Amino acid sequence: TVKFFLMFRWNFLCISSCPLLMSAAPGEFDPYRVLGVGRSSSQADIKKAYKRHPDKNKDPGAEDKFIQISKAYEILSNEEKRANFDRYGDAGESQGFSQQQHRQFHRFHDGFYFDESFFHFPFNSERRDTSDEKYLLHFSHYINEIVPDSFKKPYLIKITSDWCFSCIHIEPVWKEVAQELEALGAGIGVVHAGYERRLAHHLGAHSTPTLLGLINGKITFFHNAVIRENLRQFVENLLPGNLVEKVGSNKNYIRFLSHWRKDNKPHVLLFDHMPVVPLLYKLTAFAYRDYLSFGYVYVGLRGTEELSSQYNINVYTPTMMIFKEHIDRPADVVQAREMKKQLIDDFLSQNKFLMVARLTSQRLFQELCPVKKSHRQRKHCVVLLTEEGEKFAEAYEAFLTFAVANTKDTLRFVHIYSDRQPEFADSLLMDEEKYHGRSAVVILERRNNAGKIVFKALEEAWQGSKEDNFILLDLLDQLRTDPGLLSSETVVADLNDELAPMFLIRWFYSTVDYISDWWDSLFHSNWREMMPLLSLLFSALFILFGTVIVQAFSDSSDTRDTPSSGKEETAAKTEKNDASFSKESNSRIPKKSFVEVTELTDINYTSNLVRLRPGHMNIVLILSNSTKTPLLQKFALEVYMFTGSSSLHFSFLSLDKHREWLEYLLEFAQDAAPIPNQYDKHFLERDYTGYVLALNGHKKYFCLFKPHRSGDEGGTLGSCEDYDALQHAEARGKSSCSPGSRSIKNKLHKLSFWMERLLEGSLQRFYIPSWPALD
Repeated sequence: TVKFFLMFRWNFLCISSCPLLMSAAPGEFDPYRVLGVGRSSSQADIKKAYKRHPDKNKDPGAEDKFIQISKAYEILSNEEKRANFDRYGDAGESQGFSQQQHRQFHRFHDGFYFDESFFHFPFNSERRDTSDEKYLLHFSHYINEIVPDSFKKPYLIKITSDWCFSCIHIEPVWKEVAQELEALGAGIGVVHAGYERRLAHHLGAHSTPTLLGLINGKITFFHNAVIRENLRQFVENLLPGNLVEKVGSNKNYIRFLSHWRKDNKPHVLLFDHMPVVPLLYKLTAFAYRDYLSFGYVYVGLRGTEELSSQYNINVYTPTMMIFKEHIDRPADVVQAREMKKQLIDDFLSQNKFLMVARLTSQRLFQELCPVKKSHRQRKHCVVLLTEEGEKFAEAYEAFLTFAVANTKDTLRFVHIYSDRQPEFADSLLMDEEKYHGRSAVVILERRNNAGKIVFKALEEAWQGSKEDNFILLDLLDQLRTDPGLLSSETVVADLNDELAPMFLIRWFYSTVDYISDWWDSLFHSNWREMMPLLSLLFSALFILFGTVIVQAFSDSSDTRDTPSSGKEETAAKTEKNDASFSKESNSRIPKKSFVEVTELTDINYTSNLVRLRPGHMNIVLILSNSTKTPLLQKFALEVYMFTGSSSLHFSFLSLDKHREWLEYLLEFAQDAAPIPNQYDKHFLERDYTGYVLALNGHKKYFCLFKPHRSGDEGGTLGSCEDYDALQHAEARGKSSCSPGSRSIKNKLHKLSFWMERLLEGSLQRFYIPSWPALD
């Protein structure tokens, strides 16, 4: 028993002391040592220490030292990176343990005896985390890459943590399913809640393990048993239900393939012997849904024999066909015993557009007719401008035949309905009479994304005759050797999105999604996420019933009073309306006859700023001992009309006591420029009296009012032209003029207009990482 207890105590001490040993390893980069500050130093101390170090010079090793100083300041000035270094000793960008610490841990592990079966827990994290390393997500990576990519493929995400026995239990199933779904085209992600608390909180994961799905930027939680079949079905259920249409017989395949005119897309048919649509095919249909329409033919279904024989399908081998403008024959075919994702992607990416696609949106125009980036990437678009109807069908068919016979990598044939895109058509045809009611062909090249193009239109209207074909073919041959053939230049407007759903339809789908999310959260007891909604609901009910009760009592009291004559009743209503109007117009009338202004000191700094309630702001006036009285008098006059708001607090700050605090704050209000390495010689001579700061303690930002100088519109500072120069002269004892109390008061000229903009929310905001200490 004694041996057992000693061994347990020794293992526990080794585990507990392991991070300390790692952080104390010699030769590691220590930002505190590089900057010469202590671990308890404030952000102001760190910034001052950084400024004390000289810039890089010509001395040997100066560049390396400058890099180390910059890296140390980058780590210690960021609270998240600083906390990560203090906890794990990691000076890099990674979260949690670094690779060096990981190796040190294993060297320590190998040097001492760890019986992993003692707790039946795998202390060696390498055995269970290696497969998840390539799937690890960080907050910025998730927001900037994973969420946009979820509009092309669904993601299955696992939230895990250390010392999680359930995470270890589901790991074999997770590893198998992750490999399988990734091969099919789904996305996989892993979030370590211990190192990525911000991302775990953003995803709504309050326990581990948690599995969720992400598609189209929307999160769905997994609530069933973690087995392979449930996870596959979960990912499949994330996909929309109308991605793939089942084509079963001659009755509906013609209708399906003929929809290319309506949706302006090639149509894909997959012939397979599986009764259900494979998940690989559904994921592919979701990824290419903006370009292609997908159908599925189960060859074992009765009635599909005629369809299979018409296209000469081998029913024993999966076959994929793409149909474009001609539904009687496929434009491209691929057959394989095993349809792999890479094979399907290569096949579909080469057939994303019709032979003569219709330009229905600006996005499609940019893809089909890209801007020239180099001479080798020159792309010319041959555009047929026509109208809808049988009258123009012959001209379109002739243009289609010409496009099929003259397909080249440098040419793209498209057409536009000029009655649906009138601005675009008028820019190219210049509203000439010879094209009215007739088709026209234009060769164009886009020069930039702002709409600038060069083009040349056929001199006569396009009728599809042999002569028209020869003329167009001759122009295309000349274009290969003479790019200057496109002599006309214009700027075209963006195309209208013809296939965009109506606003009411989008609103209906958004409402349905919101109700389904709320219903799912309600029945799966996600009460932490439901609390804001429940609070809002009960508040609304309380206000509703409270209003009804008050109205009932007021109605009963009104019935006791007998109304007087009609004139008296009208006069009473008029007086009531005037009173309400007066109340609304004077909503900011001060509640007091004075302005309460307190000094901001280290004693009340926390309560008046750092822990200021959300929605409240502290308006702080900067003054000195010599300007205190006149500035406070003018400040009180300017802000008096705003003292009726309970969310505004008014204070003043002594520049003589807290100059460094103000200097630190004002650096965040500068334009983008390198931080000076040291304070200049006029540091103590700079005059900040008359500055006003609106500090939002909860959201950590401030707005800045600077006093007007002489020559500015509406403001004056007296007889001296530059007040800063005046202050420098006074500091050197060479002052030749005195601004006086009047010029000091003029510093706060137009402060009331600035307060109006502050309440409107139109002022520029300067955010800071944290509030510095007020020493």
